[in-house]
Amino acid sequence: MCKDERISSIQSIYMSMAVAQLPPPQQQTAGVLEFVKQQIEINKTLANLMLKKEQHMVEQNSLMKQMINDKAEYYGKSGKQSQLGLHQHYVKLHKNEKTRESIKLIGKLQFNQFVIFVKSVSRSTALFKSLAERGFPAIEIHHEIPKEKRLARYKEFQEFETHILVATNLFELGIYIQCANIAFNYDMPEDTDTYLHRVARAGRLGTKGLAITYVANESDAAILNEIQSRFAVKITEMPDEIDADTQVTFIDIESRFTGP
Repeated sequence: MCKDERISSIQSIYMSMAVAQLPPPQQQTAGVLEFVKQQIEINKTLANLMLKKEQHMVEQNSLMKQMINDKAEYYGKSGKQSQLGLHQHYVKLHKNEKTRESIKLIGKLQFNQFVIFVKSVSRSTALFKSLAERGFPAIEIHHEIPKEKRLARYKEFQEFETHILVATNLFELGIYIQCANIAFNYDMPEDTDTYLHRVARAGRLGTKGLAITYVANESDAAILNEIQSRFAVKITEMPDEIDADTQVTFIDIESRFTGP
């Protein structure tokens, strides 16, 4: 069905709805008829808005697929063929194993900056404390932290004074992370849009990035399948060893402040 036909079809549906609201002929007054006329115009506008929204979603999905899949081949220092962009893996585990597994991953992975996403403030604080107790200096950012303190922590992370950030969904707070090369979904995002906003923070600006997602139950697995389907991407199980030369870009942090 072409666009014009769909508009006509949707408008017809709304027209029928408006006509159905008419009272019996003997009760129809000029005021009632004027109200129905206005209702018909409103319904026409709603039909157009619905189609525009649908078209926008199609265009957005296309752009998201390009963002999450677009990679350029090159050869790293080791001579191995690699790709710029985002490498995505999942780890299947029990929910009670998340913190222990996170400590192991942070200990063995090389990174510039590591952003860990959780689903609630309480989980953010609990993980932050667990990391601190085990000697991993980190900061946490969420909406319950006062704005001034939140911005101060954000500045600290941006200036590489610390390298691990535990947070709820940062895009809701208007925070932009520039140089994180690992995005880590400690808790599965609630939908595909949230996944994109999280992992797009790794592997940006022509670098390689790594996205890791925990899968702890069937609900998590279902969302992971939705992500793969929507963005036409294959998310593979986390390998035992991550080759940093082919999957993660490291930035010369000092040069960011001292110049060439």
